[in-house]
Amino acid sequence: MASAPRLLLVLLAAAAAVGPCAGRGGGRVDLWPMPASMARGAQTLLVSKGLELSTAGSGGYADGKGILKEAFRRMVAVVELDHVINGSYPRGSPVLAGVRVVVRSPSDELNFGVDESYKLSVPATGNPLYAQIEAQTVFGALHALETFSQLCNFDFNARLIELHSAPWTILDKPRFPYRGLLIDTSRHYLPVPVIKSVIDSMTFSKLNVLHWHIVDEESFPLQIPSYPKLWNGAYSYSERYTIDDAIDIVQYAEQRGVNVLAEIDVPGHALSWGVGYPSLWPSATCKEPLDVSSDFTFQVINGILSDFSKIFKFKFVHLGGDEVNTSCWSATPRIKSWLIQHGMNESDAYRYFVLRAQKIAISHGYDIINWEETFNNFGDKLDRKTVVHNWLGSGVAEKVVAAGLRCIVSNQDKWYLDHLDATWEGFYMNEPLTNIYNPEQQKLILGGEVCMWGEHIDASDIQQTIWPRAAAAAERLWTPIEKLAKDARSVTARLARFRCLLNQRGVAAAPLAGYGRSAPSEPGSCLSQ
Repeated sequence: MASAPRLLLVLLAAAAAVGPCAGRGGGRVDLWPMPASMARGAQTLLVSKGLELSTAGSGGYADGKGILKEAFRRMVAVVELDHVINGSYPRGSPVLAGVRVVVRSPSDELNFGVDESYKLSVPATGNPLYAQIEAQTVFGALHALETFSQLCNFDFNARLIELHSAPWTILDKPRFPYRGLLIDTSRHYLPVPVIKSVIDSMTFSKLNVLHWHIVDEESFPLQIPSYPKLWNGAYSYSERYTIDDAIDIVQYAEQRGVNVLAEIDVPGHALSWGVGYPSLWPSATCKEPLDVSSDFTFQVINGILSDFSKIFKFKFVHLGGDEVNTSCWSATPRIKSWLIQHGMNESDAYRYFVLRAQKIAISHGYDIINWEETFNNFGDKLDRKTVVHNWLGSGVAEKVVAAGLRCIVSNQDKWYLDHLDATWEGFYMNEPLTNIYNPEQQKLILGGEVCMWGEHIDASDIQQTIWPRAAAAAERLWTPIEKLAKDARSVTARLARFRCLLNQRGVAAAPLAGYGRSAPSEPGSCLSQ
């Protein structure tokens, strides 16, 4: 990568070359992530102060949940950026009156693999003048509205919104169906408004799965009606989520085209469970992993997943399975006796636990995601509905798909946001299909996920630790591979402008220069940082 001073020079040169306003003509394109294909002209349009949404021609799509209407309202808000739009339209200037959206499918269910493609057309002539969005589903239309918003900017001289380089024709669809971001509410509690702000920011770069790592050994903040003492393991009385909070978060995300993947990490990473139910611990002095010998352990897992099935409607549930130190099982006499009775050693018991938990999840209608240790230890025994979540490093994904299982890539050396020395260039260049050449095996890579583990982040610094590095991965997961840059430095200026756009929209994205979460090094334009 470029050193910080060199990167700063690159950014300064880029800022000088392109000027301060995103979206202006010249030769550049300010969209992030880069669309699959596009064509544009040289005409500048003014955008009406009363920009209208028209759904004429949408057939059976009725927008019963208000998904499209609310997305249009949000789009206008981020375009206006709280500026006072009070300029006058010069006589004869082309004015964009509205956006006409045609959604072909009547369904507004956010199922995994839903069609997210769209076509966005912005004509340069016509009276009245309307942009046109065509999408198979409303969720494709949401992505189109985000792209449209990035074509618009506030003109400080005219005090109007302008759209440059019309006519535009953009055809776009995601490269991968799974484009995720993990948040961790066990290591530090994240208030509901903060989670919602993260969801909002995800939509700006077209990420579509919020992986909610809800509980871990440190705390259990979520209400579980089937076992109400579990959230006794929360840090404090107020650092909790009610079931209604969880439902609200899921619905908030779905309105924005984002699925919520819930995780309970078993059998390790579960010390907090025993605060409310001490019998889940192997013993009072040896508290994790969960007691493999007790049916009560699996009754609790069943109760959690039963409650989850009423809240988290995503196709998948994450059951963890990583970093399991099984020594407590042999060190606890009654569990050791149980192991001997059942002809198991500790490794056998680990496999038994994971597979039994999988069967419970499947009984509640879920496909399962497990961290890669389960595959590394007993991949041939995993249920075929398993998705293996790669995190330890490279070389695993190709083994997973060769075994016929699906995979999500999050290798920690490139896509762990808590690694502050992991650079945005590394995030951009991390390729999920590395060494996977068989087209059928490539289809088994569902996509990837950047992980914001919470040991050293909370509400005060989460956004600046996520962005803009997560956006670099988002383009890798959205844009066709042939449109991705071969050298990350060639997208530096465009990502810098996107980072400034996030700042303008109220997202505390950190500068590109330096490591993750670095402060600006000196006074200067946002574009030079």
